[in-house]
Amino acid sequence: MGATARFNALATVSARQARTTITEHHNQSDLWGSETFGMPEAKALLPKDVYQKLQGTVVSGRALDPSIAPAVAHAMKEWALSKGATHFTHWFQPMSGVTAEKHDAFLSYDGEGGVIERFSAKELVQSEPDASSFPSGGLRATFEARGYTAWDPGTPAFMASGANGKTLTIPSIFVGYNGECLDQKTPMLRSLRALNDAAVSVLRALGDNKTSSVMCNVGPEQEYFLIDKAFCDLRPDLMATGRTVLGAPPPKGQELEDQYFGSVPQRVLAVMREAEKRLVSLGVPVKTRHNEVAPHQFETAPIFEPANRASDHNLMTMEVFAKVALDHGFVFLTHEKPFAGVNGSGKHNNWSMATNNGENLLEPGDTPLKNLRFLVFLLATLRAVHRHNGLLRAAVASAGNDHRLGANEAPPAIMSAFVGDELSDVLDRLEKGKGGSRESDAAIDVGVHTLPKVARDNTDRNRTSPFAFTGNKFEFRAVGSSMNIGVANTVLNTIVAESLDWIAERILAERKSKKDLNAAIGTVLRRTIKEVKPVIFNGDNYSAEWHAEAKKRGLSNDKDTPSALK
Repeated sequence: MGATARFNALATVSARQARTTITEHHNQSDLWGSETFGMPEAKALLPKDVYQKLQGTVVSGRALDPSIAPAVAHAMKEWALSKGATHFTHWFQPMSGVTAEKHDAFLSYDGEGGVIERFSAKELVQSEPDASSFPSGGLRATFEARGYTAWDPGTPAFMASGANGKTLTIPSIFVGYNGECLDQKTPMLRSLRALNDAAVSVLRALGDNKTSSVMCNVGPEQEYFLIDKAFCDLRPDLMATGRTVLGAPPPKGQELEDQYFGSVPQRVLAVMREAEKRLVSLGVPVKTRHNEVAPHQFETAPIFEPANRASDHNLMTMEVFAKVALDHGFVFLTHEKPFAGVNGSGKHNNWSMATNNGENLLEPGDTPLKNLRFLVFLLATLRAVHRHNGLLRAAVASAGNDHRLGANEAPPAIMSAFVGDELSDVLDRLEKGKGGSRESDAAIDVGVHTLPKVARDNTDRNRTSPFAFTGNKFEFRAVGSSMNIGVANTVLNTIVAESLDWIAERILAERKSKKDLNAAIGTVLRRTIKEVKPVIFNGDNYSAEWHAEAKKRGLSNDKDTPSALK
């Protein structure tokens, strides 16, 4: 303890060297999905008709045909054994905040006194963990113990590897005996179906008879701290709670932001490279890495994916980084506010909707005022945030996030939406029945003739806004870094689905009065703009003036979890 322990820790840290983790060069595209049972593996190992049925479920969202399960299970087993796996597990997301798994060996009697490796269709499709030992929010009593995990083919099965062997890991949902949701994935899958149904109804009302489905796409940025284990071991509070409880404030606070986008330290880069290599082999599309604002804070972010897969992959990202960090002498911290006086960590949830034809429904186009489809989906989303701003706050409520929200680039607890000056002008003109649009430069002249002009987006970025439109998507910045993004996206998908239903019903009602389509849409949009105006705010969300104004507008400001959960 005391000075001696700290000097010893300093000596240990000073002696550490960056590990060389990649000894040979591989293109990431060559490693991509090599540890997953994805569609290429399925195509190579399954009969053609079975593969086509599985592809219809994974790609097009059709109901899984139970008759293909035996062939898929056999192919998965053969693939897993070829990789060196000895066990399989259903990997699920109980309401404990972490993932769960129970390993079973492929071992089975052969009926002749010996044993063989076997993996049945039933073992693939369903397993039975004890539901009474997991949180249920009162849905199940202790004596009601039976629960089921069920295979979700939307995310490929993957190979979990470590120093102690390999395990075939099957992404799954977790439900109670009567179908109660006991996990954080099943509700999100239901919300995706609700969003799809509502969005397709709106598109039909708009005259689109070609789109067959709409998917929510998500790209969650993951912020985290890496603290040398020797320093972490000196702090019982950090080890027990993930944050410091006692201690002196840092010599500087926000002024330490010269860390942001700085050169990545070699020891940290070694962690990033090894984690990225593992993640790419697991089919996780990690894209960016950089220093974040606070000392020892960093970020990784993926390419957009369908929301259910993005949620699974974000959990895999956290688990892989945590394991790799320890191998390099670091502790991986995702607590939202581990240190006072500097930035905490969030998980910016970039959210959009796209048709099965690949069209982004939140893409404004060159003339947003004329793009009625974009305006319908934009206003449906804004209406959802306005109508359910308290529920959206509750979706990101936790003790850790309560410490983070409201300072150092984290948004406050008031759920408002930023749309930028150009879109605000578009909505204002539409409400008043005016045509045209405000003049704006499409490029920024940086004043150096040898450099190209910088393209200007249709919105700036407001880093104090909890729900900001950023060009062709919304960035929900209030999600905490340790959270499962499934909860926030379940709420977001569901409230937007409700607003889309509301808009579709009103467009159809307006058409009954013999209005043409554009006139009907215009009437509904103008009515919606009036309703959502209170939730739109493009200024400084930290200012006392905004907090007073938000109260007048009727927006909730629940600063702690108990208030939010009411």
